[in-house]
Amino acid sequence: MPQDFKVLSTNHTSFTVSDLDRSVAFFAEGLGFEVTSKAPRDPAIIQQVTGVEGADIMVAYVRGPGHSLELIEYLAPDDRRHVESQPCDTGFAHIAFDVDDVDAAVATAARYGVVPVGKVASVDKGPNAGKKAVYLRDPDGITIEFVGG
Repeated sequence: MPQDFKVLSTNHTSFTVSDLDRSVAFFAEGLGFEVTSKAPRDPAIIQQVTGVEGADIMVAYVRGPGHSLELIEYLAPDDRRHVESQPCDTGFAHIAFDVDDVDAAVATAARYGVVPVGKVASVDKGPNAGKKAVYLRDPDGITIEFVGG
């Protein structure tokens, strides 16, 4: 069946965070991303888009090499929860960044409370074969992978 539309590009990847300033600091200062926007959104529009009654948010966009991340802090509603998932859980997601020095990236990330959940390992197969990789988790449980030398 033919498509009725065409995907033009990836707009952004989004993560909900508990402390927007802390998360922005990690991406901007720690990883060198550019903060391209930081502002609240109209609650009525956000409620319509997300289906979350009473939603009130502050949003920041940070831009790294070739991709933008949207970081959202919900100020309301009050019944927000914290997701705790493992890499083996269905629906689990992570974002991976190519870096020139995995060990240096891990050390820098630790200064922002983003710490390894496993150990740096050498990748044996696939498009990253021969590189090092490691999963890290930030204080909100967001998993970040560093891949590189």
